[in-house]
Parts: sequence; structure tokens; C-alpha cells
Amino acid sequence: MRDALEATGRPIVLSICEWGENKPWEWAAGVGQLWRTTGDISDSWGSMVSILKQNLPLAQYAGPGHWNDPDMLEVGNGGMTDTEYRSHFSMWSVMAAPLLIGTDLRKASPATFGILDNKEVIAVDQDPLGKQGTVVSSEGGGWVVAKEMADGSRAIALFNESGSPQRIATSATAVGLPNAPAYTLRDLWQHRSYNTAGTVSAIVPAHGTVLVRVAADRRWAANPPAVELGPDGSRFSEPGKTSELSTSVTDLGRTTAGKVSVSLTGPEGWTVRAASPTKTPALPTGRALRTRWRVTAPAGTPRGSYDLQLKASYRSPAGVRAESATTVTMAVVDPPPTGGSYLSDLPWLSAGNGWGPVERDTSNGETAAGDGHPITIGGVVYAKGLGTHAQSEVDYYTGEACERVTADVGVDDEEAANGTVSFEVWADGTEVASTGVLTTDMPAQPLTADVTGAEVIRLVVTDGGDGITSDHGDWADARITC
Repeated sequence: MRDALEATGRPIVLSICEWGENKPWEWAAGVGQLWRTTGDISDSWGSMVSILKQNLPLAQYAGPGHWNDPDMLEVGNGGMTDTEYRSHFSMWSVMAAPLLIGTDLRKASPATFGILDNKEVIAVDQDPLGKQGTVVSSEGGGWVVAKEMADGSRAIALFNESGSPQRIATSATAVGLPNAPAYTLRDLWQHRSYNTAGTVSAIVPAHGTVLVRVAADRRWAANPPAVELGPDGSRFSEPGKTSELSTSVTDLGRTTAGKVSVSLTGPEGWTVRAASPTKTPALPTGRALRTRWRVTAPAGTPRGSYDLQLKASYRSPAGVRAESATTVTMAVVDPPPTGGSYLSDLPWLSAGNGWGPVERDTSNGETAAGDGHPITIGGVVYAKGLGTHAQSEVDYYTGEACERVTADVGVDDEEAANGTVSFEVWADGTEVASTGVLTTDMPAQPLTADVTGAEVIRLVVTDGGDGITSDHGDWADARITC
């Protein structure tokens, strides 16, 4: 096919797809211009993250005229949130992946166009140096991926895989920039420029990505200092009861932030009052303004997630006014029931799945909700449990009142071959139990996790490192004791 295309005398791109099964990154550079590195993507967070993790280690094989292709964009198809779609678009761009729009543009929303038409993010993907970003660090679901640019700057993605906000940080020198008194930092989603003393950090929302471009240039002083803004600690509230939320504003710049003030506003009917100072006349480099807030959701508020708006305003030494804003998501929850309960009978905070939705008391089935079968592992049928498909995570609020999670776990019998999964239990961001890789021909494995004192637990199913094909994972007879 390559020879036939070359014989036409016209420039034609050859896109190779054998789903990465024969490691085309090792041999296809002389055959075509791009090659699929994974199985097909689906419009879900789990699928996108699984493919991202398979494509990231292949950075050395990408370059001008020979590209790793982690499949098309799902932005706008409805299976993910706008925050997750921004992460999708950001990470595909920092990986120098082909940006192939996979949604019907006749029906695309303004939010979808706002993502697909971000020229500063597209410029990262289309940079003529053609380097794919590499992993600088990855710990606890927080990823730093940096891409060298033709002008000597670095595009840096702070990617939060987890279901909770977390601080993700690196430095200018850690991503390969030279030592300098300060740097210019450009936020590619907020379209604002700041100065930084060298720290690049943010409190990144759950499933979110902060994408910046950092350069060692002499123009840094013209910009206001960068700040890190976000919540600290718990973000849960019971209806009619007052809970406490903490926030911080930290100066990351070389210059001092002056006349700093912070505000927090909740949904209509909510009460939000500051319990500590919200202003400071000056915030030098590395110093923080920490504020405690008393937040009350009205009695009768339906359980679920609610967005509060956190804003900080300040001035540069030259008097230039700057603002930073972020969304703080609070969950209105019920306390966990006393005693033993089946997890499939309890409400979860969030659930993500690599293929279709997470199912209660049935297997995963296919992509439609409710299409699963009785949970069956190694010929044993279970009446209760969760049917998932890697990459999957299910979060529960446990309110520091629970002690133990138990389950029989394994690949569901509805998948005849190829399934390889690993089960993990996390308590407040710390892994407390795991199985290692389980395969289709293995019986159910007992799993017990000590979750004493945890506010949130997370049930995770990974793909065993070989992609998500056939990875139907069951949490059979899953119980929690509180």
C-alpha cells in the first residue's frame, strides 16, 4: 500500500490501524505517517484514561511524519463531562496525537466548540518540533506530563486522574528549563499570563487538567504573580447541617501579590460565611492566605454534587489587577448506615466505567444500562455485587465511620477469553488492598480492605496493563461494615 501511494506522485497520508497488536511504533515509521497504538476508544472516562496510559510510554517513537495515534477525540459525544473532555483534549495535544474530531459538528454545543477551537491548546499539539510529551511524575493519580516546544518553552499538563481535587506540582527545572530568576507562565485554558519563581502547581479538580506553557524569558516581570487557588480538606455536607470548608490562595510568583481578597459563593439558598480572614494586604512568594468557611446546604437538599465558586483577586507590584477562579464541588450526602451493608445497595459519590455504566447486582454486559447478566465468576453465581469494566472507579462516602470492605473479585464468565484485570481499594487516596492481575480462567479471589477512619473509599478496576478489551470485572458480594 505504501508503494502504491508513493507511485501516484502525490503526497498522501497513510494511517495504519492494527490496534497496536504488533507494536507498529517499532516498525511503521517507514511505512505510514501514523499508527493506532491501542484498541478502539469509547466515550467514557475509563476508556480514555486506559488509552492515555498505553500511549504515554511511547513518546520516543513519535516525531515529524511518524505519529502515535491513540484514536479519535470523543469531545462532545455526551459520555463525559466538559471537565473530562478538556482533559481529553489537553492530553491528546500534549502527546502530539492526531486531533481527529469524533462528534457531529452540526449538533455540537458552544461548550464543545469552546474546547475544540482552543487555538493555544491546538498549537501545543501542532508544534513543529513534533515531540510527544513525556511523564515527569505520576503519584496517587496526579500526573505531570511535559512537552518540549520548538521555541524552547515547555507545555506542562497537570492531570488529575482521581475523583477528588488534589495538588499537583512540578518545577521549571524539573521539566528541562534552564535556571532563571523567574519564568513566564501562560494558562492555556484561562488565556492569561503570569510570572512564577519556578513552581508550577495547581489544586486540580477531579478528572481535570491544568495546561500551561512555561518559558524562561525576560518578559516575566510584566505579568502578575501566579497563584495556586483551591480547596483544602473535606468537601462533604449533610442537608441542614453546617460543615466547614477550607481554601487557600498561595503566591507562586517571583513578585508579591498585593491587596489579596478571596470569596466563596454557593448555589441559591445555601449559606456561606467566612470563619477566618478573607483579605491580606500582601502575599509574598510562597506565602498563603488560608480561609475557613462555614457552609450550610438547606434542609431537604437532594443528595448529589453542587458547585461553589471560589475567586481570588489581587494586584501586581505595578498595580495591575489579576483574578483567579475555580469551581469547588461539594457533595451533599447521608452518613453511612451502621452495621453491614451491600455496597450495591448504597448510593455512590461517583462511578466511572470503561465500557457502559457500572451495574448494580448484575455483570457489566455491554454499553447499555441494565443489559448485564447474573454476576458469575468461575461458575459461581452471586446475587449481589457491582459489575464493572476496566478502567473503572466507584467512590463511596464513608464519613470516617467504616472499618472493612470485603468482596469476591474476578473476571465475569460472560467474557470467554482475554480478560485481564486488577482490583484495588483506596481509602482517602491511599491504596489499602489489591489483587494483582486476574484472568478469565481464574476463580473468584477474596479481597479484604481495612478502611478504618476513611472519609471516602474508592473501588478501582485496572486493565492489567494490556488495554481494556474484554475486561469485565465483578465486585461480587461486596460488603462494607460501619
